[in-house]
Amino acid sequence: MTLVIDGREIALTLRNKLSKEIANLKKKYNKVPGLAVVQVGNVAASSVYVKAKTKSAKEVGIEVIDHHLDESISQNQLLEIIERLNQQNNVDGILVQLPLPKHINEQIILDAIHPEKDADGFHPLNVGKLSIASSNNENLLVPCTPYGCLLMLKNLNIDLVGKNAVVVGRSNIVGKPMAQLLIKESCTVTVAHSKTKDLKKICSDADILVAAVGRPKMIKGDWIKSSAIVIDVGINRIQIEKDGELKNKLVGDVDYNEAEKIASAITPVPGGVGPMTIACLLRNTTIAFKNLKNVKFL
Repeated sequence: MTLVIDGREIALTLRNKLSKEIANLKKKYNKVPGLAVVQVGNVAASSVYVKAKTKSAKEVGIEVIDHHLDESISQNQLLEIIERLNQQNNVDGILVQLPLPKHINEQIILDAIHPEKDADGFHPLNVGKLSIASSNNENLLVPCTPYGCLLMLKNLNIDLVGKNAVVVGRSNIVGKPMAQLLIKESCTVTVAHSKTKDLKKICSDADILVAAVGRPKMIKGDWIKSSAIVIDVGINRIQIEKDGELKNKLVGDVDYNEAEKIASAITPVPGGVGPMTIACLLRNTTIAFKNLKNVKFL
C-alpha cells in the first residue's frame, strides 16, 4: 500500500521544535529572531502565501516586520528598503515575496539581501556554500523547498545512500539545490527537464523522483516504478468541471491518482511540500539569528 507523506505533520514537528528553541533563546538572551517580510503589490496568491508565512512565524515566536509596498514602487526605492533592513539589528531574516512587478529585476533585489539575512537561501553566496559545504553543516541557509523535500525523505527512515534520484526541473529555486542536497546524501542524481529526451524512461528508473517542472499532471503513473518515492513540488491551478460549473483545483506536476497506485510513497498536493517550505523558512530565520548573534548551535 502506498504511503502518503503528510507534509503538514512533519512541518508541525519542526515548528514545535523551533518554538521550544526560540523560547529558550528568549529566556537566555532576551531576544528572538526577527523576520522582515516584503510584499510588493496585491497579487492574490502572494497575499495568501505571505499570510501563511507570517502566521506561522508568529506562532513559533519569531518577530515579524511587515513591509507591504505599493506596486508602483521603483526598483531603487525597493533597494533602499532592503539596505535599511540589512542594517536593522532586530531583522535576522529578509523575505521578499515573489513575483515582483515586471519593472523590477528580481535577481537584483534578491542579490541585494545580505547573505547572512537571506531567509530564502537564494543568494549566490549561500547557493555556493551549499555546493561545497560538508553535509553536516547546520548553520547553512538552504533554499526552503528543497530542504523541506529532503526532510520528508529522511522522515521515511530509509537509507538514501546509492539511491538513483531523478529531479525533473532545473530551476535555481528548487531543481538545482535539490540535486545538491541529494548528492550530499550520496544519491546518484540525474537532473532532467521538459526537454530531456526519453524523459519517461529516465523517470521510470528512479528510486526517488522529485517533480519540480511546473506542468500540471505531467508525470504519469506509467513513468514511475513500483518501489519509487515520489516528491511532488508542483503547485498548479487548473479548472475542472464540478456540478456543472468550472472550479479551480490545485494539482501537482504528478498525476496523483495514477501515481498513488504505483509508488511506494508519495506527497499530496496540497498538504505535502507546501507546509514544509514554510517550516524551513522559519528554520532559516532561526539559523540566521544564531549566526548573526553568535549564538552556539545546540
